[in-house]
Amino acid sequence: MEHRTLGRTGRTVSTVGLGTWQLGADWGEVEPAEATAVLEAAVESGVDFFDTADVYGDGRSEQTIGAFLQEHPELDITVATKMGRRVDQVPENYVLAHFRQWVDRSRRNLGTDTLDLVQLHCPPTPVYSDQEVYDALDTLVEEGSIRHYGVSVERTDEALAAIARGNTATVQIILNAFRLKPLDAVLPAAREAGVGIIARVPLASGLLSGKYTKDTRFAEDDHRNYNRTGSAFDVGETFSGVDFERGLEAVREFSELLPEGTPTAQAALAWVIAQEGVSTVIPGARSVEQARANASAADTGSLGRDLDEGVRRIYDAYFRESVHPRW
Repeated sequence: MEHRTLGRTGRTVSTVGLGTWQLGADWGEVEPAEATAVLEAAVESGVDFFDTADVYGDGRSEQTIGAFLQEHPELDITVATKMGRRVDQVPENYVLAHFRQWVDRSRRNLGTDTLDLVQLHCPPTPVYSDQEVYDALDTLVEEGSIRHYGVSVERTDEALAAIARGNTATVQIILNAFRLKPLDAVLPAAREAGVGIIARVPLASGLLSGKYTKDTRFAEDDHRNYNRTGSAFDVGETFSGVDFERGLEAVREFSELLPEGTPTAQAALAWVIAQEGVSTVIPGARSVEQARANASAADTGSLGRDLDEGVRRIYDAYFRESVHPRW
């Protein structure tokens, strides 16, 4: 497994990490034993970066990771969590007193005194430009409750605002073969500033797994069922904001670009890894098989210029006109 520096944290992490939203049961129910098995399979496959959040299963994801790490103290795993979505989404809630409460809760859930990396979890846009917010985050570092901080964003302008701040270590942003806007300005700015890029939703909520059809149905409690129009949270988090049926057509064309025998999901992850400036990509996994398959993308290597050109051609044909201009 290749390792890269995670921005201003200075830590090295595997190019394929593990997103653990699904371990909080927001993608359908996951049994505790299955969740632990996913973590074990990822680590055995070379993964040493976990991404979670305090709202994933109302802390269940953090607690699962914390219990796993308590059982395996020999492991050197970097854990990034997120905070901010447990309150009304108004800028006034992003203050030091709340940060301390949220961080303390995550420290308890994860069973650690100091959190490796804490990210603001897609807060209201003005928060990214508020110096008092960054001063509060710096205070948490000085107090020793967190080592580093970053942001998770929905929009490219939010990413650029955070990158301009001197102590922002990382930016987490949606990046996949159907979501190319970050390539234009965000990744170049991050490279210039030494900020790490954590690429999330790399398979467009499973679209780019190549396993879905128009007849695929998702559980009632799966956000790919209830949030397709953005009724619960930003629609960009579900299928990257693209229409499901149209996305299936694009996946078919993407698959036709691949060498025979190359799995669609691994190729999609390998394409993200190949983008200059990406530190790590964080696909989720609900099974041991998925965790291992995702990790294997790190060994896929470059699939050539033809794939890169094909991705851009598909994006122009299916998505460029319909996506939000700031995504």
